[in-house]
Amino acid sequence: MSSPIEDYALLSDLETAAMVGRNGSVDWLCVPRFDSEACLAALLGTRDNGFWRVAPIAAPGTCTRRAYRPDTLVLDTWWETAEGTVRVTDFMPPRAQAPCIVRVVEGLSGAVPVRSELRLRFHHGRVVPWHRDTGAGTVAVAGPDAMWLSAQAPVHALDRDGSTVWDATVRAGQRLALTLVWAPSHHPGPPAAEGVPAETMLKETDDFWRHWAGQCRYQGPWRDAVVRSLITLKALTYAPTGGIVAAPTTSLPGCIGGERNWDYRYCWLRDSTLALSCLLRCGYRDEASAWLDWLVRAIAGDPADVQTVYGLGGQRLLRETEAPWLTGYEGSQPVRFGNSAAGQFQLDVYGEVLDTLLLSVRAGIPLPAHVWELAEVLMGFLQRHWREPDQGLWQVRGPRRQFVHSKVMVWVAADRALRMGALLGRNGSSAEWRVLRDEVRRQVLREGWDAGQRSFVQSYGSPGLDASALLMPRLGFLPAGDPRIRCTVREMRRLDRGGFLRRYAPGGGGVDDPQGPEGTFVTCSLWYADALAATGRVEEARNAFERVLAVRNDVGLLSEQWDPDAGRQLGNAPQAFSHIALVETAFALSAASSPAPRGREPWNASGSGLIAPCPVGA
Repeated sequence: MSSPIEDYALLSDLETAAMVGRNGSVDWLCVPRFDSEACLAALLGTRDNGFWRVAPIAAPGTCTRRAYRPDTLVLDTWWETAEGTVRVTDFMPPRAQAPCIVRVVEGLSGAVPVRSELRLRFHHGRVVPWHRDTGAGTVAVAGPDAMWLSAQAPVHALDRDGSTVWDATVRAGQRLALTLVWAPSHHPGPPAAEGVPAETMLKETDDFWRHWAGQCRYQGPWRDAVVRSLITLKALTYAPTGGIVAAPTTSLPGCIGGERNWDYRYCWLRDSTLALSCLLRCGYRDEASAWLDWLVRAIAGDPADVQTVYGLGGQRLLRETEAPWLTGYEGSQPVRFGNSAAGQFQLDVYGEVLDTLLLSVRAGIPLPAHVWELAEVLMGFLQRHWREPDQGLWQVRGPRRQFVHSKVMVWVAADRALRMGALLGRNGSSAEWRVLRDEVRRQVLREGWDAGQRSFVQSYGSPGLDASALLMPRLGFLPAGDPRIRCTVREMRRLDRGGFLRRYAPGGGGVDDPQGPEGTFVTCSLWYADALAATGRVEEARNAFERVLAVRNDVGLLSEQWDPDAGRQLGNAPQAFSHIALVETAFALSAASSPAPRGREPWNASGSGLIAPCPVGA
């Protein structure tokens, strides 16, 4: 049985990541990149698919407690046993040469027998490597990959059932370090990182994260949560290109035992504006610029070929395959690698790209000279194709529909192109784009509004609700004070499940093919808090936000979904979109709690929650 998703903490070197459980086991590691093949894959199968556990021999269960060191991604885990207490410190040094996991075992009291058991399985948990002794440890080789395990002190190492086992008794005041380093198998010797003292790497890693976190500008009441979310976002950034992966994992299910198991180790355009806004708000201009550079490179080419998702370097071919040799997380199959959503048609991505470009212009981020030409080409494509149905924000695998959010994002695209043209002094196509913007708005207000249930709906002609309607005021499509927005926010209670929001109604009204229910969406629950605050219901908004904060795991991480019935996290973890939304909501609530600037709509400053009557028609 796999550990609960919330039992896992994240380690990262800004090029790949590892997931370590409360039982001291690293059950997920892809090297050398986020999207590489896994060499430790017990998370999606069994121990035979690869793991690395470091813990007291007498402690078969979970640790006593654990925590990240303040403002870092250095994880301390304490184990209290009858023989004494040890602390295991886990970290990945920010990448200099080779990916590396360091695990330092420190005796705090007594004399504790500790065991390290490493079972490597290359090619996504499938291939058993060859092992050989190096004197100071072992090296495992299979195909293009080699993993070098070394220790600071003499150890007893043996190969047992394909595992490398290391036993030592750690006494009070003693520190022993184990280092696992990847290198291409054709290299003749160990990578340079293997010879660097663990204490040196620990200090450098600690200093790096503290310095980075210290730049955060947010000073509101939820600073600790915001900083942890920002560190998580940074940890999910592929430093060589600036791309941000949605999550470091694949196939963690939205429904236990179901088939909603997707690979999130790629970069989604959906995240672009919110990620850029989040980074700029908090003072991380370099990261925002790197993300923008990645975006512009990724979408270069024919606008008809703009994808919803790309690889770390902007790769377009993300062929989706299945791994039948992996049993799946708690039996959830299939396990997928790659993502066929890259080939879907989504109109909303054009609005997201142009919204991101406008935000960059306003922030003074230098843009390539051809960006305006890119904007014109994207708008030309939208003028020809905006009336077509698409797969929508949620990348449904059912039939295409006229999704309301997609049309709203077409309006966003035209609106942002007009605003960007005004800022840059380029208004040659402004008349055509203004006509498009106005036509789209009229259509959405006519076809996307359900007068009977007094709310915006998911798609034209459907009565189903969709949480993406909560973004309308943030996007500027309608002001938060508009009665239609207030009524829609009120109707979103129908998506409530245990105080959290589903993305759309159960079953999707036939909108989605994969079977099985799913949990509530963390991001949608945060959008709801934003919309409550914008419509003057500030106390309700704070309560909704606090509910989300309460379901973070013990080290402050959020997955994609939350199951309020089972009280557990679901979906890939940690999820960048969830943490980005957390930061944005913290800023929104901080602003809502402050007096409204003169000339700005105060919404309902009393916070009474009373709203205007809903209109019977649009």
